[in-house]
Amino acid sequence: AKGRKVGIIDLTRGELGTRGNVETRKTEAINASQIMGISVRENLAFADGFFQNDKVHQLALIKVIRKYQPEIVLANTIDDRHPDHAKGAKLANDACFFSGLKKIETKLNGEPQEHWRPHRLFHYIQSNYLKPDFVVDISPFWEQKIAAVKAYTTQFYTGGNESLENQTFISTPHFMKFLEARARELGQHVGVEFAEGFISAKPLAVNDLYDFI
Repeated sequence: AKGRKVGIIDLTRGELGTRGNVETRKTEAINASQIMGISVRENLAFADGFFQNDKVHQLALIKVIRKYQPEIVLANTIDDRHPDHAKGAKLANDACFFSGLKKIETKLNGEPQEHWRPHRLFHYIQSNYLKPDFVVDISPFWEQKIAAVKAYTTQFYTGGNESLENQTFISTPHFMKFLEARARELGQHVGVEFAEGFISAKPLAVNDLYDFI
């Protein structure tokens, strides 16, 4: 909304998901991307449920970090009910650091890549409640966020997929109410309607105490 470019790197194709399949997830991701208006989206196709924070996976993520050179990275939550989320958080953290080391050499299309370390890494909060280090007012974008979530029609309750077959934790109307309740709760703390909470990998620095006002 402020004119900056935003991209998404998916780690897996969600092939172990109870509802839908790889192809439906791919279509849903495209639809959600259009709703969000992002500039680029790639999928690294790591093994859903079984990827690891090891050299192979770190190098794959380092290559895309160096390719796009993001100033800020938003990564998975540091603790959650789904094991992949915490693994993804640690993988992103380590890859962001190693991406800044000159002696780790990577190539893109046969050409050496320049080292790059993002200026900031923040973790969003998913299912488990974690105390955020800071919150962002998302009130003007709430409807857009929910529309992007509902673009995953096989995964989330949309009002038109009420089938009880293969019901999951996130496919019920109760989960959608939870998303709204979480955002309203965080918003209440800072006097806005809806807010999103983030955890900072490092202490946050400000130039003046009045930056908080």
